[in-house]
Amino acid sequence: MIESLVEQIEARFAELERQVVDPEVIGDRQRYAEVGREYRRLQPAAELAAQWRRAVDDAAGARELLEEGEDPEVREMLATAEARIEELEEEIRLAMVERDPNDDKNVIVEVRAGAGGEEAGLWAGDVTRMLQRYAERLGFKVETLDARDGEYTFEIKGDGAYSVFKFEGGTHRVQRVPVTESQGRIHTSTATVAVLPEAEDVDVQVDPNDLQIDVYRSSGPGGQSVNTTDSAVRITHKPSGIVVSMQDEKSQLQNREKAMRVLRARLYEQALAEQQAELSADRRSQVGTGERAEKIRTYNYGERRVTDHRIKLTQHNLEQVLEGELDDFTAALQADEKRRALETQAASG
Repeated sequence: MIESLVEQIEARFAELERQVVDPEVIGDRQRYAEVGREYRRLQPAAELAAQWRRAVDDAAGARELLEEGEDPEVREMLATAEARIEELEEEIRLAMVERDPNDDKNVIVEVRAGAGGEEAGLWAGDVTRMLQRYAERLGFKVETLDARDGEYTFEIKGDGAYSVFKFEGGTHRVQRVPVTESQGRIHTSTATVAVLPEAEDVDVQVDPNDLQIDVYRSSGPGGQSVNTTDSAVRITHKPSGIVVSMQDEKSQLQNREKAMRVLRARLYEQALAEQQAELSADRRSQVGTGERAEKIRTYNYGERRVTDHRIKLTQHNLEQVLEGELDDFTAALQADEKRRALETQAASG
């Protein structure tokens, strides 16, 4: 079973190595992007397969030596090689679990205030800061696309960004005493997070004739004008009804470019949801309605407690989590995703 899987990995990886330097593939932008993505995805499994080959050779060599006579050191070498083979077999199976094809992509994150009034708006800002800190800690680049009271849109760029941040999509619930609360009562409020894989031009083709583009003056809080030129942009995609507004930049051109990036991401995610309606990764299921009961994670200030309800993981390090130390939650969620995928694979196989 494992020998067959290793052979498949080796054969496919060798084929991809040939394709990435093939002029015909390089000349086809879409195909080259697909080959490059598959090459990067398969590389860890190919490295594990090579390690498995070496461990098998070590074990075979040790067995040959033991046929000539018992030797405690060789016996230990054989035991070590056999244990390593067992470890590698499990790692190879996990590495070959069908990955989300979007895992390597950049992401566009939309954070919105949910239930809880003014406090929900403050909490949306805290969640935004937490996610951006986490991204920066991991070496990703963060670019703000739009920021208003209780509404934040930003991009996280870097290889594998979606594989990390897709787990942050959903309702984040906070239990704390708001700064506006004079009686010291604990309030519960929420912020919703949507995590969209960024669509490349090869993923989504947008017909300019399908767009209605309106420009207007950016405005600050209370309707105060913050710009004397028509730099804000609103793009309506007529076939889908998706509307994206952007006013963070002073340049109309920059606002338009950012709005198009968000629009492409939303259209791409909508297409994915239509293709695979059974998957829960589409924006509607991530965001829900923002009601307090629809939660993926609860942050309790009084107990310094953070609980992820999907994997029943609780930690008492609230301050560190809010500073972007989400590694333990991500690792547990990734392990859970792989475990469930393995179970599905075994059941269907």
